Amino acid sequence: MAEETKRAADTVEPTSYDWPAIIDDLNRLLRLKTTPIGMKLFPTVAEMEAIPKIRRPRVVHTTDQIVAQAARLGWTIGITASDLVTAQCGAVIGLHPQDEEWLSGKRMTGVWYKTIEDASAHQRAMDVVPYGKHAAMAVSPLASGRLNPPDICLIYATPGQMIIFINGLQWAGYRKFQWGVVGESACADSWGRALKTGEPSLSIPCYAERRYGGVLDEELLMAIPPRYLPKTIDGMKRLAANGLRYPIPQYGIQSDASAGLAVSYGSKD
Repeated sequence: MAEETKRAADTVEPTSYDWPAIIDDLNRLLRLKTTPIGMKLFPTVAEMEAIPKIRRPRVVHTTDQIVAQAARLGWTIGITASDLVTAQCGAVIGLHPQDEEWLSGKRMTGVWYKTIEDASAHQRAMDVVPYGKHAAMAVSPLASGRLNPPDICLIYATPGQMIIFINGLQWAGYRKFQWGVVGESACADSWGRALKTGEPSLSIPCYAERRYGGVLDEELLMAIPPRYLPKTIDGMKRLAANGLRYPIPQYGIQSDASAGLAVSYGSKD
């Protein structure tokens, strides 16, 4: 019951977001190298194309590339299933049916997985948006405010930055987060899961995200509904006031840790 109460509190959507202030706080607290972006699904193409300054691809891409054009180039860009090079990309965000052919995994057999049974098990393990409700998707830097609000926010960060972000998320209304790893197609662990469940979703970006989406070796990806950001930022500010902030200073692997632990883990009461 307590866990359900915490989740219910997290579902409250703010009436508005001050995106410039949110991005300023994230960059100040975490020193992010990559632009935080939003992703939003649309029931019609017309609604997606009505976004101010929306770009449309001229050639087919992976979803990783579309996300990267927002995160690495600062573009606002929208797509439909016809803009994506594979069914895999479209299926994760609900723009392609998760039909029997897709579920078979036959295209991955012998490439990513030893047998068709292994490949099919992988496909069925992925978190994906149900097909049939959406016709288009757009991504845009959060600071632009053009998605007003996005369904989810995508934040790329190093492991050190990410643990501080998660600590901030857990400051008030603590809950344990559990995330999975499907391996290849790890976008299902991040934006697929977050869009499907409305829950914060951390992933280790996969080969395709790094090869086609420009994700750096040291980056993890957090996909998170926007309603979580104000409480996470407040939590990181409270932690910073306690001296727990990014970058995390090295104490020394052979030093007497007593003094440091007294500060980091001593009670404030």
